[in-house]
Amino acid sequence: WITTEYWYTTGEFSWPWLILGNGFSHDVRLVQWYEYTGVFGGSLWVLVSNICLFEALRAPRRTGRWIAAAAVVLLPTGASLLRYATYAQPDAGSIRVSVVQPNVDCYDKFNGSAERQERNLIDLIADVPAGAQFIVLPETAVPGYYWEPALGPSPLFAATPGAFWTELTDTLRALHPGAMLITGANTDRAYGRSARTRTARRMSDGTWYDHFNSAVGIDTTGRIRLHHKARLVIGAEKTPLPWLFEWLDFLVIDLGGTLGQLGVGHDGTTFDHAAATVGPAICYEGLYGDFFGSFVRNGAEAMFIISNDGWWGDTPGYKHLFTLSRLRAVEHRRAIARSANTGRSGFIDARGDVGQTLGWERRGVLTDTLALNTEQTFYTRYGDWIGRTAQLVMLLCILYYIAYRVRKKNYLVP
Repeated sequence: WITTEYWYTTGEFSWPWLILGNGFSHDVRLVQWYEYTGVFGGSLWVLVSNICLFEALRAPRRTGRWIAAAAVVLLPTGASLLRYATYAQPDAGSIRVSVVQPNVDCYDKFNGSAERQERNLIDLIADVPAGAQFIVLPETAVPGYYWEPALGPSPLFAATPGAFWTELTDTLRALHPGAMLITGANTDRAYGRSARTRTARRMSDGTWYDHFNSAVGIDTTGRIRLHHKARLVIGAEKTPLPWLFEWLDFLVIDLGGTLGQLGVGHDGTTFDHAAATVGPAICYEGLYGDFFGSFVRNGAEAMFIISNDGWWGDTPGYKHLFTLSRLRAVEHRRAIARSANTGRSGFIDARGDVGQTLGWERRGVLTDTLALNTEQTFYTRYGDWIGRTAQLVMLLCILYYIAYRVRKKNYLVP
């Protein structure tokens, strides 16, 4: 079972919503030990607890089985509650962060007026209070498509930024000269024929390019930093097993602001500013504990998640996606600032406790202080070790079963 769940996070058909351990995201006080095991520890706990309770119900007069079942359920709970009550945030400093929720209808976002969206963002940045060191906008907040590395709008790969990027930098310089702006955007990168990637697309002039869902960091110095989304949503952003399914690209439904196969990023990229290092995870990347840890392994002392949550409407979908971020906070003991286009934006501390939030169809700015942490948890260092171990155990079980069947059929073996 756990091997199958592990494959949800590593295989071509990746859908980690289904992992049992994610079910504890609504009460993280029960699973503070995720800093050692990650969500697969929660899956293991659920499975073992059910097995023990089942065995106890099969033999209700055997006291030992009830004691074992009670121990399996209560001991991890008690250990977690104790860890929750005694956890002390390391004294590694703090940063002042503002998260912006533009509240743009996600179905109009890519077809509506770009100018209206741009004015909305500029007005919200003006509402950010003085002293903010980071201003965080949602996934694909900036409308349009831009060529890397200068974010020029021209198909000829302009060497100067597009007009709106220049306006963002000027606004930042005028209103928040000490801040870094982190926002989502659609960016493109060109390749020569020999350097093109598997996901590259061909233009009419023979040039190859990748289309990325990116997190962009800019400050008043004009320096531009980029992180490309590496965990993509099947169908909306990724075609699994392309040798088999590429011919079905025309059927893909637009659910992520982009269509078909995007370029794929690698490990989490970190941005440095104000003597702090932060990780800008993009939406779906927040569902993968081990990948989320790559930002921390690369030095992130606090985490941002930028998202575009409104695809499901006012349903439990966006709420659950927010609560899954609480598990990431516990696993890596990093405070998180989360900016959503609409849905739920807010702050989460290193114990997984939720601070200020903006709810469904709310437009505005939230500002809070995030504590920094430079230490790495056991889970951060070793990742999904339970999932990898489960693969080995499954392989041994299969080999044992094969050997057993062969032995039973061999009349020479007693």
